[in-house]
Amino acid sequence: MQKIYCHLDMRGLKLLDRFTSTQVHALNPTDTSNGKTHVGVSRAKLNSHLIKSFGSNSKPKSFNSLSVTEALLLPYGLPATDLLEPSIEPHLKPAEFVEILADLYHRLENCSSQSDKSLLSIEQYSLLRSLGDPKLLRRCLRAARQNAVDVNSKVVLSAWLRFERREDELVGMSAMACSGQVLECPKVALVNGFDPNLVSGHCQCDHDPSKAVNMLIFEGNECVSLEEEEEEEESDVSFCIGNVEINCARCKIASLSSPFEAMLYGCFKESKKGKIDFSENGISVKGMRAVEMYSRTRRLDLFSPEIVVELLSFANRFCCEEMKSACDAYLASLVDNIDDALVLIEYGLEEMAYLLVAACLQVLLRELPSSLYNPKVMKFLCSSKVRERLAMAGHGFLLYYFLSHVAMEESMVSKTTVMLLERLEECTTERWQKTLVLHQLGCVLLERREFKDAQFRFLAAAKAGHVYSVAGVARTKYKQGQQYSAYTLMSSIISEYKPAGWMYQERALYNIGKEKILDLSTATELDPTLLFPYKYRAVAKAEEKQIRAAILEIDRTVRFKLSPDCIELRAWFFIALEDYESALRDIRVLLTLEPNYMMFHGKVSGDYLVELLSHRVKQLSQADCWMHLYDQWSSVDDIGSLAIIHQMLGHNPGKSLIQFRQSLLLLRLNCQKAAMRSLRLARNNSGSEHERLVYEGWILYDTGNREEALSKAEKSIHIQRSFEAFFLKAYALADTSLDSESSSYVIQLLEEALKCPSDGLRKGQALNNLGSIYVDCGKLDKAVDCYMSALDIKHTRAHQGLARVYHLKNQRKAAYDEMTKLIEKAQNNASAYEKRSEYCDPEMAKTDLNMATQLDPLRTYPYRYRAAVLMDEQKESEAVEELTRAIVFKPDLQILHLRAAFHESIGDVSSALQDCQAALCMDPNHTDTLDLYNRARD
Repeated sequence: MQKIYCHLDMRGLKLLDRFTSTQVHALNPTDTSNGKTHVGVSRAKLNSHLIKSFGSNSKPKSFNSLSVTEALLLPYGLPATDLLEPSIEPHLKPAEFVEILADLYHRLENCSSQSDKSLLSIEQYSLLRSLGDPKLLRRCLRAARQNAVDVNSKVVLSAWLRFERREDELVGMSAMACSGQVLECPKVALVNGFDPNLVSGHCQCDHDPSKAVNMLIFEGNECVSLEEEEEEEESDVSFCIGNVEINCARCKIASLSSPFEAMLYGCFKESKKGKIDFSENGISVKGMRAVEMYSRTRRLDLFSPEIVVELLSFANRFCCEEMKSACDAYLASLVDNIDDALVLIEYGLEEMAYLLVAACLQVLLRELPSSLYNPKVMKFLCSSKVRERLAMAGHGFLLYYFLSHVAMEESMVSKTTVMLLERLEECTTERWQKTLVLHQLGCVLLERREFKDAQFRFLAAAKAGHVYSVAGVARTKYKQGQQYSAYTLMSSIISEYKPAGWMYQERALYNIGKEKILDLSTATELDPTLLFPYKYRAVAKAEEKQIRAAILEIDRTVRFKLSPDCIELRAWFFIALEDYESALRDIRVLLTLEPNYMMFHGKVSGDYLVELLSHRVKQLSQADCWMHLYDQWSSVDDIGSLAIIHQMLGHNPGKSLIQFRQSLLLLRLNCQKAAMRSLRLARNNSGSEHERLVYEGWILYDTGNREEALSKAEKSIHIQRSFEAFFLKAYALADTSLDSESSSYVIQLLEEALKCPSDGLRKGQALNNLGSIYVDCGKLDKAVDCYMSALDIKHTRAHQGLARVYHLKNQRKAAYDEMTKLIEKAQNNASAYEKRSEYCDPEMAKTDLNMATQLDPLRTYPYRYRAAVLMDEQKESEAVEELTRAIVFKPDLQILHLRAAFHESIGDVSSALQDCQAALCMDPNHTDTLDLYNRARD
């Protein structure tokens, strides 16, 4: 690695004079003082540009005159290639990803300590974040929480799991309330130790913590119980505080600690005294009375929190360990709001009451992300001295990893994010932790345009072995006018390591002319999922006035990943073409993904552009929108459907049914974060309890809590029979291997759902699912009836089910024709090409699968099929290479499993074991991989 950090040789020196640009400005300039994007153009100023166009109903003028297009684009200009650059991802991206995953699984497999397993699961989470799969990440966090032993880890991980489900956005949910998930329960988190019976399932804790407690009312110098007073021990010693005497039982006070026992029964003079002066020992009269009462009853619920705090200090001073533990636990059980937490955590740290500290931190963490914006909370948590005090209480990397994770999601450029990452850096103990924090700090400082500091962090991460951080080093050099140095640095990486798409993408930034285009082409060839090369080529075409070609180029990304920046870019192009209807569609989709998105270099809100462009397209009523939605749905145009639903929500913003439809579409498009937001909104806006239960059930199901989802569905059905409740229950039950009895029950549920009122869109889905169950049960004729009924109400995807039935009946031509119909009707048809390949000859199958890969490079079946064909042809090395090519950018479980099988078949046992371990690191319960792994080990 050493040669990375110097000017290696004179290769490419002839290019030096060709690099002239010293600075590329950010596409979205930000104000680093507060982390907010500039909104540089006011509405009034924008209106002055637009009023000529939108103030009349006349047809737009030509492109060369002041048209709507020109009025929109003049203040900002079309995107330019020299302003485009890819972001540096703030995740670990090891060059030898599979090898590191395999090593991690090996360590997990051989780890005997539960707490060590928990820490390894966090390392696993950090490695898998670059894959962007929420299910994988949730599994890691759950494993970390399941194996957590100490309270400190439990409170962080339970809050983290809660944050990932964004329960803070659910109306009526208290931060400290138990949602029913045992791994997220705030009460269970405060119980030390590992309990294998509490690793999953529904929490049985009392949801109403309020119970009748025996109260003591202090009246003057007397302590009066609301219950019958217990018979007191005979007092034989008095503790004097000022002029007040507190009568105590000597044996009871002596039992509090060894020092008291020595004082009262040892050789000290107090052992002979009947009165002991305690005025100088820092305890009040009420406090000493509480000590006396506690010594007899061992109860704390008789006292106010202020008195218990005094008892805690007293216990610490006189080594009363039992009393201290009791005070610690009692105060911990009382903390339920931020103000109390901020006060009590200081007492906890001072008195070393670490359960109380954990309980206070739990309140702050479960209030995230809102607590990030509380100045008192951030002043406390961002302090280096506080971090040291928390470390004394056993809180370190895990706490600040979670805090910085939330901060980065909220804002990559805020000062709070920087300070929390700096505290995290102080907590690191392992190499991967240090590497991760250095890289993340580099990314944040780069976004804040603090290039020298960012370069220092990236360089340190690269020296620690994280090759991807070299891209950050190169970028910061480039930002400081050292373009040639950045170019040579990336060239050295390409020559030293196995080439990856991101390497060529990064070097392309510093290259020029044909070499730049060649680098971008190589980047796409190595990793077709990188978005920047498509964006650059699209903008380059737009600069050459080839707007339609630019749209076709950006369409290549939209087909496999719905990225906000690509959708925005396409909207710009449509505006340039004066195709306002298409532009409006894309802006609506953009706002569905990110409701507060700012367009035109972060200067104009998307909502305002919708308002402006709406004047140039035909206005649709709610009824028209429903008709259009049916049309878009039947043509499998998910993006068009999203736009229509966004418009419908404009007419009726609180309509939960429409928000639920929106969430279904977003899930289909693999936009889980936006989908869950829509689902939470649907739940918050639900008009009845049975409807709310259904949406809560879907939230639980989509976050891996199947049993709890079934419970919600059953409660909803008990209140009112509805299509969605029956459908949810059937869907959740069908998500396992069904025997004949279970299949019959799912069929019954779907039939009940179809009897309930609903629209054709949902009934078409239910009929399609019912047909699939019938096929699995071998009832092909009934399946055909279901699919035909679904097609009658324009559920186009039923063609695929019908094709499957024809295939099972050995009618391959009919199956092929059915899939051809789906391909012709569907806007999104990559999966249809993939499926049709199963019903044709090998040569046609190859063509279909190549088309599927071209449309969506993230689909893994085509790579596996092509590799299997090569293996059948005894081209072992080519088969392995086909899979390896996909693993580089999509380390998929199925691909890793197949490559492991190939390695085993050619006798490469060590490679087979490595691939099995990497696959099991993603899913430790994958049966086929486990079988192969055990066989290879034997």
